[in-house]
Amino acid sequence: MAPVKVTKICCIGAGYVGGPTCAVIALKCPHITVTIVDLNQARVDAWNSPDFNIPIYEPGLVDVVKQARGRNLFFSSDVDTGIREADLIFVSVNTPTKKSGVGAGFAADLNYVESATRRIAAVANSNKIVVEKSTVPCRTAESMRTILEANSKPGTRFDILSNPEFLAEGTAIADLFSPDRVLIGSLQTPDGKDACAALASVYANWVPTERILTVGLWSSELSKLAANAMLAQRISSINALSAICEATGANIDEVAHAIGFDSRIGPKFLRASVGFGGSCFQKDILNLVYLSESLHLPQVAAYWRQVVDMNEYQKSRFSKTVVDTLFNTITGKHIAVLGFAFKADTGDTRESPAISLVRDFLSERAFVTIYDPQVDDAQIWLDLADACPLVPLDSIKKQVTIVHSALEACKNKEAVVVATEWKEFREIDWAAVYAHMNKPAFVFDGRLLVDADKLRQIGFKVTTIGRGERV
Repeated sequence: MAPVKVTKICCIGAGYVGGPTCAVIALKCPHITVTIVDLNQARVDAWNSPDFNIPIYEPGLVDVVKQARGRNLFFSSDVDTGIREADLIFVSVNTPTKKSGVGAGFAADLNYVESATRRIAAVANSNKIVVEKSTVPCRTAESMRTILEANSKPGTRFDILSNPEFLAEGTAIADLFSPDRVLIGSLQTPDGKDACAALASVYANWVPTERILTVGLWSSELSKLAANAMLAQRISSINALSAICEATGANIDEVAHAIGFDSRIGPKFLRASVGFGGSCFQKDILNLVYLSESLHLPQVAAYWRQVVDMNEYQKSRFSKTVVDTLFNTITGKHIAVLGFAFKADTGDTRESPAISLVRDFLSERAFVTIYDPQVDDAQIWLDLADACPLVPLDSIKKQVTIVHSALEACKNKEAVVVATEWKEFREIDWAAVYAHMNKPAFVFDGRLLVDADKLRQIGFKVTTIGRGERV
């Protein structure tokens, strides 16, 4: 059988993965109709908003949506019609870490994936290529295939593919326009290879064929977890070294620069920080830990677990440094936290180090003022309520204030904590900030962002992650 010619794509899930990915597919493939469906009507309405006030902040995404929406890119809450009409369906729903039951705290919660799969089986009345786009544990495709085959209508066939995303938030559109690789996993059967070729032909509209890698289904699923685990491992490694630098008087910037010159290591992901966040790194490593334990590989599980443990240590170490430096108490003191997103150029706060820092400061009974240029107030309150489940939100609001400029955040504070590496924080008028702060005025740079020497000349006492005080 020849590969299917894909003319209609449906993406289930209009979130951080499905939205940008399928918007770019629509832009690059004007001959393919792309419909992104989601049960969340408010989210669909935001994607369809006349002023393009879309629900995700990602540089360049609005321009893509402006060019394609209404031409061959559509957003809808009519999931069933989207499924019925499509040749190829991306399943791009959330797979959070389980909070209860078997594997709680480690395993991925595949409830949404299973619900989407059952919906496809119930609604589809013609052959479909079903592509798992969500980050999932190994062998999830096998479960999806079992569900689809058990519930399919007579004469309807489903081919399952794995097509993990390797996007970095903040550069997702650039990553989609020019990916390092597109990975497609399929069963190594004639039908599986035909389905793989059909999806590869979609990407071939703009991605060079040598960058489209076709592998076995299970290799594809594991490759996604492995890639994120290796990247997170580098961050935890450099953060572990940052603690040694602070204790010895070495400079982590200089150390990272020196080792990054080694062509075997390279310079990327060697920037020390208060810790990694985002929806993927921690979730995927914990997934790998759970997988390893399930396969009776406890030493492997312990190895990967240490990457997450080091990240937690880095966050708690940084908040302890703030307390220790402010004369061993921050009770009743006023602290500005600049940045709440897990990194710059995104509004995403999932697993953001800033959440841990603010939680620690609140537990020390400090007053915290937060400013982030992209995260809305409602999301901050939601995250803090989640981080402090035993504290009523009204009590949190007595200790936390959200403002809408960096200068306002810093006014009359004892300390400023840089938690996200937004470019605007580098360009703040620090002299004006100093003039309106309580003295001595402290700056804690958790992102290697500010010019410490310049701030010291103004009068600040500066603590930078990964830099020791010894000369």
